[in-house]
Amino acid sequence: MPVKKPTQPLLNETKPACPLRGTWVSFQLVDESGDGKPYAGLAYKLVDSTEQIHEGVLDAEGFAKVENHYEGPVALTIDSAYKGDDKNYKLLMTRANYPLRITELQVRAEKTRFVREDGLRVNNNPAKAKADQFFHVEVRDLVEKFAHLPPFSKSAHPPNYNLLKVMGDLGFGPEKPELRGVVLLPDKHTALEVRPLRAFRPMLSKDNNFSALNLYQLSLLASLSYSNFGQEPVENPIDKVSFPLDPSVGYMFGNSLASFIETWKVNKDQTTAYYPLYEDVPYSKRFEILPFDPTLYKQNKPDSGVKQEHPAKWHFFDDGKIKGGSDTQAFITHHDEIILIAVRGTLEGADFIRDTDAEQVPFVEGVGKAHQGFYNAFKAMSEFIKVYLDQFYAGQKIIVCGHSLGGAIATLLAEALRRDPNEYDVLLYTYGSPRAGDADFVNGAAELAHHRMVNNNDPIPSVPAPWMNTRKRIWVPGVIISFVTAPLGALIFAVGLSRTGGAPYEHHGNLHHFMPVHFKGREQSAVLWDPGCDSIEEAACTKALKKFGDLPDRDAFVRQLFQMGDHFMVPSYIPYAWATLRRWQQTQESGTTVVTKTEYDQVYYQLQEMQDRLKTKEAELNNAFQYDRQASQREASLLRAEIGRLNTARQRLHALSFLKLTPEDIYGSASQSPEHKINVDRWMAKKENTVEVQLAMIPQASGSELRTA
Repeated sequence: MPVKKPTQPLLNETKPACPLRGTWVSFQLVDESGDGKPYAGLAYKLVDSTEQIHEGVLDAEGFAKVENHYEGPVALTIDSAYKGDDKNYKLLMTRANYPLRITELQVRAEKTRFVREDGLRVNNNPAKAKADQFFHVEVRDLVEKFAHLPPFSKSAHPPNYNLLKVMGDLGFGPEKPELRGVVLLPDKHTALEVRPLRAFRPMLSKDNNFSALNLYQLSLLASLSYSNFGQEPVENPIDKVSFPLDPSVGYMFGNSLASFIETWKVNKDQTTAYYPLYEDVPYSKRFEILPFDPTLYKQNKPDSGVKQEHPAKWHFFDDGKIKGGSDTQAFITHHDEIILIAVRGTLEGADFIRDTDAEQVPFVEGVGKAHQGFYNAFKAMSEFIKVYLDQFYAGQKIIVCGHSLGGAIATLLAEALRRDPNEYDVLLYTYGSPRAGDADFVNGAAELAHHRMVNNNDPIPSVPAPWMNTRKRIWVPGVIISFVTAPLGALIFAVGLSRTGGAPYEHHGNLHHFMPVHFKGREQSAVLWDPGCDSIEEAACTKALKKFGDLPDRDAFVRQLFQMGDHFMVPSYIPYAWATLRRWQQTQESGTTVVTKTEYDQVYYQLQEMQDRLKTKEAELNNAFQYDRQASQREASLLRAEIGRLNTARQRLHALSFLKLTPEDIYGSASQSPEHKINVDRWMAKKENTVEVQLAMIPQASGSELRTA
């Protein structure tokens, strides 16, 4: 509709006569169902073409009408600050660093829900038929400060943003290119459907006990730590930042999840969709990416130079490009209940060198000694974590995760946080982690809740060997050093290094070991060994079920090198974690046990066959004593140990064949959420998570994923 111009003659060549009054405008704020009650009582402000302000309050149906304003369009804003008593909102509005401008409109929009489960817009809002104009609007359209709000969503009926500039060009006052609000045309009734302000956040259990939910969720988030933060511009932003790169840390938390979009990529070469289990939460309870607004936060101003703050600096640590840096990478984010930290594993050349730096150094933050390379990496990022916690810790659970080298760094970090004077409540999950400290460190960290995943024959958990305590530059004179550089760059010394004193390296945490089970064709499932799990001990198994030594039955280390594929996250750990979650879900739903009869029979008799073959070989060696007694005795001793481990494995399998699960075993504290079933059903509705067979088969890695590995 054309904008009316003054009808009176000009007083001179540059100044028009006074504009005319006499027009009216009405509008109604509604949710996606057409109901205006969620917005009843909100204070509004209309600015007309002469900059006259008309203020009022929406009625019980979210409706208002303003009459006799000056001719031309008007700009609507609803920007009054929240004044309620909700503790979470008050904390966000009053925190010392990056306080948020939360409006009453934002709070109301957070309490509404999407009509469609996928969050896409509905096209048949009942309010549309009763209006001359109909707009899809978002909270950011109607408020002054919006940097903390999600990006715009796709819409078939967006407001006319060009009219804001037109209002400044009418001649009824100075041009206002920064005018805020939604423009309404005169003598018309406008319906404004406000998009619900909801977000997705990954479900996590705060229980220290192991859960299949955390096993799967944190495998994805640990993998995400290999991605970039994805902020544009990367450095020295001027007025705004965005997160267009998928996958990236910024894209997941600052874009897709904040916009109620279920994202599934954690690796750029990933082709199989692994969706996290998401919960639908009010936007202010999402995992936060801090806002960037130089007009509101002086630390965001571009003229701050190297001291300028922006989201990447707060949430992402990467000192790989810094001269003398440790090439450590991690990200951190939080919501009102959890602070999440994920540490990247071995990736770059500096990581390869650090993995071999096995000299033990004092763990100053606690007791015992730590691997020097891992400790230096932990120290490099510790200040970054400390600064973040100083600003945003408010009693939340701290959950730390990491893969490979990242698992070792995460272990040192988690123990340091546990011992901090703030008495942080810390939970740790690691995947394929090498040993981070010596026996004294492990004993001193006994109270740290740590679940340590080892996949089949992953070799990296075997380093550094218990006997190692040697700098990479120290070579034993006269001894030939044999080493193998594995695909991830973990330089593994087979012989030639010896301990120089102190306690041996040991693993920390409760071991959870994946064992693959192969069936006909390419079908494969996974059984999760849990030697230290209370549920197994309560199954009245014998003492032999308990963990002897460091790991359950595994191949010799050199043979493990040929199983390096077991170490990677996307082709191995994530599929096994997914299969375990689905297996546990099916077990609980059907009332069956963790190991099916099919699996039990196949695995049990395979173990029996292996044990029989080893006994036959042992007998052959005993008969060969007369030819090479010393060598034969050594080999026979190894065989007897292997026979014993196989027997222990069979008994563990027997225990699992009687184990039944509860929802708490699967989801931990997340099972107590009022919307828990809705959240799980949403995940189960994904075609990738629909498994017709009784066993949760492991998805086959695509060719591109295997090439990446």
